[in-house]
Amino acid sequence: MTLPRRQFLHLAAGAAALPAASRISWAQTYPTRPVRLVVGYAAGGGTDIAARLIGQWLSERLGQQFVIENRPGAATNIATEAVVRASPDGYTLLLAASANAINATLYDKLNFNFLTDIVPVAGIMRVPLVMVVHPSFPAKTMLEFIAYAKANPRKFNMASSGVGGPDHMSGELFKMMTGIDMTHVPYRGLAPALTDLLGGQVDVIFSSFPAATEYIKSDKLRALAVTTATPFEGAPSIPTIGDVVVGYETTQWYGLGAPKNTPSAIVDRLNKEINAALADPKVRARLFDLGGTPLLGSPADFGKIISADTEKWGEVVKLAGLKPE
Repeated sequence: MTLPRRQFLHLAAGAAALPAASRISWAQTYPTRPVRLVVGYAAGGGTDIAARLIGQWLSERLGQQFVIENRPGAATNIATEAVVRASPDGYTLLLAASANAINATLYDKLNFNFLTDIVPVAGIMRVPLVMVVHPSFPAKTMLEFIAYAKANPRKFNMASSGVGGPDHMSGELFKMMTGIDMTHVPYRGLAPALTDLLGGQVDVIFSSFPAATEYIKSDKLRALAVTTATPFEGAPSIPTIGDVVVGYETTQWYGLGAPKNTPSAIVDRLNKEINAALADPKVRARLFDLGGTPLLGSPADFGKIISADTEKWGEVVKLAGLKPE
C-alpha cells in the first residue's frame, strides 16, 4: 500500500521525534542507578569534603547514591581523563577544580582537552587564598611586604604545594603584577609547606584559606591579605591584595563537570538540584565552614568562569615559563 505524501511526511516527522522524546523521558527518570562522582584528590581535603556534601544532597534529592571515587595523582589529570573516557550518560561526573583550568596550558601533552571534553554542569563554591608569613617576618602589611621584597630581591622564598597549584599560580601572578622576585620552593602538598612556614624555614605562602585559618587565629602565622577582589566574609578584617595591587584577584573554585555529549536535560537537572543545595541555609553554612562561598549559576555561567581562568592562567604559565614537575 502506498501512503499519501502528506501522511508519510507526518509519520516520518513523528518517527524522527521519537529519539528526542525518548532522551527527554530518559532524563526525567535519571538516575536509575548509582552515579560516580570522581575527585582528583585524596579523601579528607576541602575538594573531597565539598564533593561529599553535594553528593549527599543529590543522593537524597534524586533517590540514587552519588558515590565519591577518589582518584588522586598527576594534579587531577588522572581523574579528569577517567571522566572524559566515560560514557556520556550522566553516571560518571567530575569534581572540577581550578587545577583543571591551570593544567590546560601547564601540560603540553594531555590526552584530553578540558575545555571541549568536559561539559560544565554547575559551580559549587569559591575559596579564597590568603597570603601568610611567619610572625617574625619583618613586614606586617602588604605595602611593607612589597617594599621589603623590592629592597631584598631573591633573598627570601615563596613556598607552595607544588608547581602549577593554585597557591603557586597566585604567587606567580603576584610577582608579575608587583615586579618583585622571590625564589619558589615547591613541596609535595600544602601541609608540609605550611609546616616549614610555621618553623621559619620558608617565608611566605599563598595558602588556601581553610588550611591556614586556625594558624592565623592562634597567631602562629600572620595574614597579610586575601586574594579575593573584595574582603572575605569569613575574615572581614583581613585586607585584600587588590587594595594595594590594583586588579589582583585569584580564587580556587570547585564545581561539577560531565563528559561531552551528556544530554542537556541531565545537565540541566543536575544544575537545578545543585543550585537548590547552594540556596539551602544548612549547605551554605557548611560551605562557609569550609572557608568558601556558594557559586550559583547556570552551566553557561560556570563555563564562563572556567574559560576565563584557563585564559588567565595560560598567560601566567607562558610568561613565567612554567613546566610541571
